[in-house]
This record gives sequence, structure tokens and C-alpha cells, in this order.
Amino acid sequence: NGSEQRNMSDPLQWKFSQVFGENPARAQVEVNNVDIVSAIEFDHSGDYIAAGDRGGRVVIFKLNDNNKFRFHAEFQSHEPEFDYLKSLEIEPKINKIRWRRNQSNDSLFLLTTNDKTIKLWNVHNKRIKQPVKGSEYLGGSNRLVLPKMSTSESILTATPRKIFANGHAYNINSISMSSDGETYISADDMRINLWNLGITDQSFNVVDIKPPNMEDLTEVITAAEFHPQECNLFMYSSSKGTIKLADLRAAALCDTSAKVFEEEENPANRSFFSEIISSVSDIKFSHDGRYILARDYLTLKLWDIKMEAKPVRTFRIHDHLRYKLCDLYENDCIFDKFECNFSSDGSRVITGSYNNLFNIFDTDGKGSVSIEATKTSPNQKKKGFARSNSSNDLNPDRIDYNKKILHLGWHPNDNLIAVAASNRMFIYSADNSKPVEQ
Repeated sequence: NGSEQRNMSDPLQWKFSQVFGENPARAQVEVNNVDIVSAIEFDHSGDYIAAGDRGGRVVIFKLNDNNKFRFHAEFQSHEPEFDYLKSLEIEPKINKIRWRRNQSNDSLFLLTTNDKTIKLWNVHNKRIKQPVKGSEYLGGSNRLVLPKMSTSESILTATPRKIFANGHAYNINSISMSSDGETYISADDMRINLWNLGITDQSFNVVDIKPPNMEDLTEVITAAEFHPQECNLFMYSSSKGTIKLADLRAAALCDTSAKVFEEEENPANRSFFSEIISSVSDIKFSHDGRYILARDYLTLKLWDIKMEAKPVRTFRIHDHLRYKLCDLYENDCIFDKFECNFSSDGSRVITGSYNNLFNIFDTDGKGSVSIEATKTSPNQKKKGFARSNSSNDLNPDRIDYNKKILHLGWHPNDNLIAVAASNRMFIYSADNSKPVEQ
């Protein structure tokens, strides 16, 4: 129906919807490190959103009839641990959350991971049974009678159904569910493993880039994701800026038989920081599996899965920071890992920046908007209208690099986005009614 199809160039009016988490400025307290949000993920229906933090907790929110998210459940997914062999503390920080497909009405299943251990959680209603009064004993008899039980109520509880440990020697950076709903991949710096959700003590190594001599190491794996429709296809990115598309049917080890997406750097632009800023921090498939979105430190690139030569479009996020790279290296901000995502219809992409800004771009390259994550009405500036709030127009010397949007998600069916800013999660919604005024 042509009337139902949205024109990609139609501007969206984004408006603040909700915020979760205490405002540290209002409370006049510093944010506790364990409260900082480290992962956000919508489920496949869009009815639930899960947020994980550095303290190992996962909070689930459910969408109600008024199109608002409400608290649904909270549980401690991971605890601090200590690796006695390496004398290293293992943080409980939630690196990634992924929902299992085909959820039942009674149970929600989701995968969570910290640096070393992946867990499959079942969030469900647990019925509480209590003995019926007066049914315990029969008076005047020596017989012991078992009490009659009745179900009085049910409580929401989270149970770890499976724990996948000891699968990685290096820190886990990605997990991704297959479209078959039964398998998933997990990636660390050197290897990618394929797991079955029902088997915890065995996984198959499908990518291994570890050289025999670690001195010969030139790159590490930074992210990995399954194709949304083809359960045999997955992709992974590297610190060299390459993206490889692999087919599980082609070979047991997929690191040598892959389709490679890579844009050659202009030799004139090479510097000490070139390899650091070209490292891909996040990759996503579009919902139809046709396009790949890749974020590095300075840019967001859109690739066509059928065209490896160059990206379809490059969105420049941090061009204004090029001459500040030395300072950003000193304060470690150059290693920040910004995430990215597609809109529900694939016509827009989103990624984060500093000063609590996040950027939304039209994939046709005709429009963009930059919004600050704040509870007040968003001051959104549109390309083609006014753009003074765009992250590219900010004075690099006045940017607060402690305020950053690293983690974000886009609702799978609607123009609804969730972004994490420190210990808070902001929800924004939009419609394509009228353009932003100049």
C-alpha cells in the first residue's frame, strides 16, 4: 500500500519518552561505576528491552498498552570472580545481551556474557505452593498424613538454565544468536566458537586467527554477528578495519574462506593513530540481511553484502576530532567502542558520540539528525534545516569526553530507540509529521 510506505527523506520528529536510572546531578552524587549501563538489547518482538550494567545486573522492561516501558524483572547475572592461574580479577560487567528467538508466553530466554562466562537465563513465573491449613494431621490417629498443597501465587524469577564456561582464553567481546534459534557464536580477540544452546561443555572453533608466535600478531577480532535469516552465514570484524563474511558450509575453519569488505586508506592520511581509529568497534546486519553497518572511531560505514570494493555510504561522525587524536590517545578515549544499529525499516542508521549525543542518518545520505540524551525536549538539528547541534559542529576543546553514548538499540518494528548515558537509559520515539523548524 503506497500510502503506508514512508518516504525515506521524510523527517522524523523525535521526542523524549522515558528515562530510567537516577540523575546524578539532581542527587548530587557521583555515579557508581557498577551502575553504568554496559549493554542494551530489544527482543525480537520489541515488547521487551534488557539493560545490563558493569555490576553484572540485568534489568528487563516490558512495553505496556500505553506504549511505555515498565519495570518487569531484575536479576544478578554475573558476580565478580578471580582467575587464580593468571592472578586477574574477572569483572561482572555485562558485555552483551542477546535474546533467544521464538519466546513462549510464559518464559523469556536471553544470553548474557561477561569477559569469560556466557549464561542462558530463563525469566519466568514461578508458582509458590503452600500447605492448606488443617490438612497436616488427622487427630486421634497414629498415621502421618502428607499436607495438601495449594498454589497461592506466582512470582517472577530468573533461573540460569545453562552456563557456558571455559570456552575462551581471551575476553569475550560478542555473542550472536543464529536464526535457527538453537545455536549461537561467541567471539574473543583470537577465536570464534559455535555453540549449541543445549550443550555447555563443548563448542566448535570456527575462526582462529591466533598465530603460532604471538609476536607475529597483527590484528584481533573485535565483533561477530550471525546473518538474520541464513543460519550458515556470519560475519566478523577486525582491528585492521576489515569485515569478513563467512559460510559455515564452506569449511570447518572459516577464517581463510571468507568474503572480505575493506576500504583501502589513502596513504597521505596515514599516521601513528591510523590503525587504532580504523578498528571496527561494532557491526550489524540490516533486518533483511542485505546490508552491513560498521562503526569505527571516526566514521560509520554502510556496505552492500554484494559489493566488497567500497562502502555504499560513509557517514562522518568524528571528523572534528582528527587533530585531537593525540589527546584522545592520552586519555584512552580513542579506544571507546561505539555501537551502531539499523532502524526497523532499514532506512536509517544510528550511532553514538560524545557530549551524550547520538546521530541518526538517512541511508540515502539526504538527512541526518543529532540529539542530546536529556530528559528535556530534544534539541534536534536536521541537515537541510539547522545543524548547530550536530556532533561535527562541536568545538573539540569544549566536549565533555566523559559523557558518551556507547550503547544503543532500535526497536525492531517501530521508531523507538533506547540509548545508554552513564547509569541512565533514555527512550525516544518519533513520527514523520512535520520538519524541524529552523
